[in-house]
Amino acid sequence: MSSFPLFPTEAVRRPVASVASNSPARVFDRLSALPKLAEVTPASRLTVRPEPEMVPSGVCEIDVLTGGLPRGCLTEVCGPVSSGRTSLLLAVLAAATQRQEACALVDVSDALDPLSAAIAAVNFESLLWVRCETNPPLRHRDTEKTNPKHEHLYRRRMETPVEQALRVTDLLLQSGGFGLVIIDLGDVPLKIARRIPLTSWFRFQRAIEHTPTVLFVITRSPCAQTCAALLLKLSAFSSQRSAQTPSHTALLDDLTIGAEVLRSRMLRKPAQSITASFATKTVRAG
Repeated sequence: MSSFPLFPTEAVRRPVASVASNSPARVFDRLSALPKLAEVTPASRLTVRPEPEMVPSGVCEIDVLTGGLPRGCLTEVCGPVSSGRTSLLLAVLAAATQRQEACALVDVSDALDPLSAAIAAVNFESLLWVRCETNPPLRHRDTEKTNPKHEHLYRRRMETPVEQALRVTDLLLQSGGFGLVIIDLGDVPLKIARRIPLTSWFRFQRAIEHTPTVLFVITRSPCAQTCAALLLKLSAFSSQRSAQTPSHTALLDDLTIGAEVLRSRMLRKPAQSITASFATKTVRAG
């Protein structure tokens, strides 16, 4: 069995220039002279990305843990039902509106209680409240062109509340001028929230990268993945049952909320955890 050389004999006989004998500066000069590598910057000349400006969240314990909320970044807060995520949302919204910043709340499930927001000292004059329609009505001209037998198929093709929220958020971030934009996905089923394309989160993060906007997202479980510069997980525990508790209900006092940092691009140390407690007058569960 005959074997063929991998390289032609003429190529083997040619002298090969030794790159190792040249200095790194001369090697870089030769590489930068190539048209395709003319704009390549060496790592030694790269500038360090400045730390983002931090603003108070409205909760002292959260500020101690994270240093505040980063501007120009996406902050995601996840947690199950009754984990304190709505209370944190109202605190963040109240702190931003009291700073006279223009704020926008994209309420996907139309879950905001105006009375609770007023008690939390939210300034409604600085708030744009976007309420997504869960059951958008059919227009009259559309019903005329649509066969009543296939009306359910037409409704299925209409925008869902999550699709409305993504489209509205994109318009708000591209328009600029908002100090805080909140997307409340807390009441959206987890399987639907996780279907949000990663490209949408990347587009949102790019839109606010060089702006003073704080993008604040509430979810049940992490959905933004690596696009979130700060990821917090909330959980409720150590609740004390009241002594006079009916058999069919549970009255909770001194509900304790725990907050844990799962991801932070601002911290150069391992994630920490801290607990924040507040007293609830009456919480019924059962």
